[in-house]
Amino acid sequence: MSDRTYAILGTGALGGFYGARLQNAGLDVHFLLRSDRHHVSKHGLVVESKDGDFTLPKVNAYGDASEMPRCDVVVVALKTTQNHLLPKMLPSVMKDDGVVLVLQNGLGVEDEIAKIVGNQKIIGGLCFLCSNKVGPGHIRHLDYGQITVGEYSTNHQPAGVTDRMRQIGSDFERAGIAIELTEDLLLGRWQKLIWNIPYNGLSVVLNATTDELMANVHTRALVEQLMREVVAGAKSCDRIIADSFIQKMLDYTLNMKPYRTSMKIDYDEKRPLEVEKMFGNPLRAAKDAGAELPQIATLYQQLKFLDAKNSSSIG
Repeated sequence: MSDRTYAILGTGALGGFYGARLQNAGLDVHFLLRSDRHHVSKHGLVVESKDGDFTLPKVNAYGDASEMPRCDVVVVALKTTQNHLLPKMLPSVMKDDGVVLVLQNGLGVEDEIAKIVGNQKIIGGLCFLCSNKVGPGHIRHLDYGQITVGEYSTNHQPAGVTDRMRQIGSDFERAGIAIELTEDLLLGRWQKLIWNIPYNGLSVVLNATTDELMANVHTRALVEQLMREVVAGAKSCDRIIADSFIQKMLDYTLNMKPYRTSMKIDYDEKRPLEVEKMFGNPLRAAKDAGAELPQIATLYQQLKFLDAKNSSSIG
C-alpha cells in the first residue's frame, strides 16, 4: 500500500470523484471544500458511479488550505478561473519534495503554476470524465474517467515517462482509475482540446447537451470542423494529431450518456467560464506560430460575450 498523502484542492465533480476513489482504495486524502465543508465534515462524501456506488462516512475536510497538512501530491482540481488563489494555497499544503498534479482543462495552466512552485514539481493530467456534483458532498459519475498524465517541462518538449509518474499512476490504478502515461504533455493537452473546444463551447452557445450536438447533422459537422481546427493549431505548435484521433473522440461522444458539459453547468449556474485557458490560450499559441483558427476565434468571441453578459446579470 502506498504511503503517499494526497491533497485535493477543489472537491467538485472532478476532484471529489478522484479524491474519493483514492481514499476508498485506502490512501490518505485531504479535501479542500467551500460551501459544503460542514456538510461533508458531518456526513462524508457520497459517490454514485456507473462502476459502483460508495459512501465515505468520514473524510478529512477543510475550509482553508492553511489548515491542511503538507502532502506529497497536491491535486489541483479547481476551475482555472480560481487559479488566482493558488499562490496562497500551494506553498502551505505542499511538501518540500512534493509534486503538484494539475487536473485542469486548457492550455498553459502548468506555466502559471510553475511560477509558484518551480518548474520541477509539476505533472499535468488530462481527464476524460463525465461527472457532476449534484448536491453537498454528492457526486454522480456518469461515464469514463481515465486520466492521461505527463511531466511538465518549461520548453514544452517531451519529458519522457518518470518514476514519479509511474508511482502516482499506480495509486490511481489501485483506485480503479485507468491511467495513460504520456511522454509529451503538450501533445496531450492539444488532444484534450479536440473534445473540449467543440463540446464545451457549442454546449453554451447553442444551449445543447452532447447527445443533441451529435444527433443533428449540422452541429455534428460543426463539431468535426472545430476539431480539425484544433488539429491545425496543434500542428502549428509542432504536435501532430492523426485523423483517427478525431474519429475516436466522435465515437466516444456518440457512445457517451447524454451529458451537460462542465462549461454549460457553469454558465447555467452563472459562474465564470474557463474561456481564456480553453479557447484564448490555444488561439494565442497558434497565432504566435503563424496559424489562424477562424471558427474557434468566432466561438471564443461568442463565449466572451455570453460570459460577460452572464456576470453582469448576477444579483
